[in-house]
Amino acid sequence: MRLSIITSAVVAALVGFGSTIAIIIAAAQAVGADAAQTSSWVAALCLSMAATSGYLSVRYRMPVVTAWSTPGAALIAASSGISVHAAVGCFLMAGFLVLLAAFIKPFGRLIEKIPTSIAAAMLAGVLIQFVMAVFASAQGAPALVLPLVGLFLVARLFNPALAVLAVLFVGLLMAFGGGLARPLSSDFSLSTLTFIAPAFEPAALIGLGLPLFLVTMASQNLPGFAVLRASGYAPPTRPILAVTGLASMVTALFGAHTSNLAAISAAICTGPDTHPDPGKRWMVGPFYTLSYLVFAAFSAALIGLIAALPPELIRTVAGLALMGAFAGALGSALSEEAKRFPAVLTLAVTASGLTLAGIGSAFWGLAAGIVALALEAALLRSRKLG
Repeated sequence: MRLSIITSAVVAALVGFGSTIAIIIAAAQAVGADAAQTSSWVAALCLSMAATSGYLSVRYRMPVVTAWSTPGAALIAASSGISVHAAVGCFLMAGFLVLLAAFIKPFGRLIEKIPTSIAAAMLAGVLIQFVMAVFASAQGAPALVLPLVGLFLVARLFNPALAVLAVLFVGLLMAFGGGLARPLSSDFSLSTLTFIAPAFEPAALIGLGLPLFLVTMASQNLPGFAVLRASGYAPPTRPILAVTGLASMVTALFGAHTSNLAAISAAICTGPDTHPDPGKRWMVGPFYTLSYLVFAAFSAALIGLIAALPPELIRTVAGLALMGAFAGALGSALSEEAKRFPAVLTLAVTASGLTLAGIGSAFWGLAAGIVALALEAALLRSRKLG
């Protein structure tokens, strides 16, 4: 047991919650959710993260970290003309389809066959956007961001995991002490869950429910499995899909959209900064669970806190927390010379932000790398036969 286990779990939870909560709020507003329903939405998501991460990490002795579907939330936020009740019907459908996918064996075999270098390259392509966002934020708020980067560089020399927490707490002091944050609400009451009756409208199920399932699988679960594989783990595909799919169906009745494997926040928990022994990193699960239980209890107050912080601070904390994971993924992606070009192609497509058919660039980057690798393998076979 190391302190880095706790700090990695807390930072991953803070980054996962803080960096995307604004998208959840926008999604709730798009479907007409009121304040109580929005708070219930966030609280139910947090409870799902707590239950699924804690159970899967302890059961399978690996750092299985879950999150809500950020691309799915963005999809919901971009929708129009769908009521909160119809949205809940879509959430139930998406969760059921994830659960159904757990019992389709070819999908599990497909995940297991992804080359490690391609998986690591896709992860690097996702992470580079967050790392670069730190310095893009420095242009808009140099007095806030640059001192935090300097603090991170110095603190990391002594303790890499504590360096990110130091940045977070000093950033909070600078934001509130320097007048950069908006005033906080005085309401710190405990959150409550609100039951929302589902409505199954065919147009909404096809227009939102099915795309929500597809983007969750392609842009969240697939990268999530890739993160674990890139870190040397063999994740149990079908049980993870079954647990997250079932959790999604239960929490949908309280307004929450799809739960799935984390990719970004999981990368904080799966590397050597968490623990030098990969067999001990599963212990982040219980502490990640405790973090999300706190978030669930005070979701309404935390929504107000996150909304009050300058966006540059959130982006800086997220990017610096992922710097080590990015370096590790990049090294793994380029380690095999024979697979270097497909890996670079994967990274480039993933980092481009390409979206086709509602599916994000992580999926298309992975597809491009696998196609390039297959073409090179076919050419090599033909030369041997010739």
